Amino acid sequence: MKKLKIDKTIITVFVCMIVLCTIGCVMVYSASSYSAEKNFHSSTYFLIKQIIGSVLGLACFTFFTFFDYKKLKKFKWILFIVSVILLCLVFVPKIGISNYGARRWINLFGLSFQPSEIAKFSLVLFCACHFSQHKQNAKSFKTLLPVLFVGGVFCILVIIEPNMSITMCLGITMICMMIFGGLRLKYLAMILIPAICLVPVLIIIEPYRLQRLMAFINPWASPQGEGFQLIQSLYSLGNGGLFGVGLFSSRQKYLYLPFAESDFIFSIICEELGFFGATLVIVVFAILIFSIIKIAQNSKDVFGSLLTAGIACVIATQVVLNVLVISASMPPTGLPLPFISAGSTSLIVFMSALGICVNVHKQSIKQ
Repeated sequence: MKKLKIDKTIITVFVCMIVLCTIGCVMVYSASSYSAEKNFHSSTYFLIKQIIGSVLGLACFTFFTFFDYKKLKKFKWILFIVSVILLCLVFVPKIGISNYGARRWINLFGLSFQPSEIAKFSLVLFCACHFSQHKQNAKSFKTLLPVLFVGGVFCILVIIEPNMSITMCLGITMICMMIFGGLRLKYLAMILIPAICLVPVLIIIEPYRLQRLMAFINPWASPQGEGFQLIQSLYSLGNGGLFGVGLFSSRQKYLYLPFAESDFIFSIICEELGFFGATLVIVVFAILIFSIIKIAQNSKDVFGSLLTAGIACVIATQVVLNVLVISASMPPTGLPLPFISAGSTSLIVFMSALGICVNVHKQSIKQ
């Protein structure tokens, strides 16, 4: 195994990852202990899964730190096909898991995971490979067609689960990757205008999305219905104040706030740690994202630059959307907070992505 050259950027990425994963384990336990005891007769049910996910994620991080990222190019179509197959398996009875009217998980050999988490980074890899191989013709619309095809397939399969939040994340990531690849403004307008017009259509055709929009506009109109989760999240933020009610002292986790350990875990962070604690978490995310952007800027090849820029984009998009949702700044939608929300699939995939970033930087400073 090649010796890893340590520098400040690598240390920063690693420390930020460990800090966020540690916060995740602590907050997942705090947010889920009561519901886990009630539903699974073990207050540490979600904590144990999170710790296992962290350990597996650390192993994947280590592997990709030493795995030559350039070899990933040969897997762009393979990973696309695997991602499509996994996304399709979501709809297969006895394999796909239905929960709250959505089919977003699959169960294979006793292991359940969310294929859309893999699809996000599969899209990043495909775009990075494609634009690095066609950098001379990156501004041609013809060059964009394969990217639009791959991104479109992923978005269609995810939206019919239905999962509009991940679809938004995929769409934003695809647009950003095309911009990073040199997309012309006129082509950007040709893509964005139909996409923006499609959003209201997607909301109208699904009654639950329209209900969520109405709940966002006025959650107090249905305080026991669609507005309930948003109101409880705002209670969490209000209860936290500047310094919080104290670690493990949340009131909202006692079955008042749905999905407290996953999509709305940042609400519990705000309640228990207050404004200053929540701000520190955001600062750690900001340091991590800017470190990855720095790696992208210093990469010695286009592929490494696009790959790390795409990873930074996915992390930043999910953090921003998650914080906007829990603060009632956008309509409620289920999107986990990277490295912190309960969910082993997300944790392992994001930690693997950071390993790739470290490998890109390692090879850049070696040249």
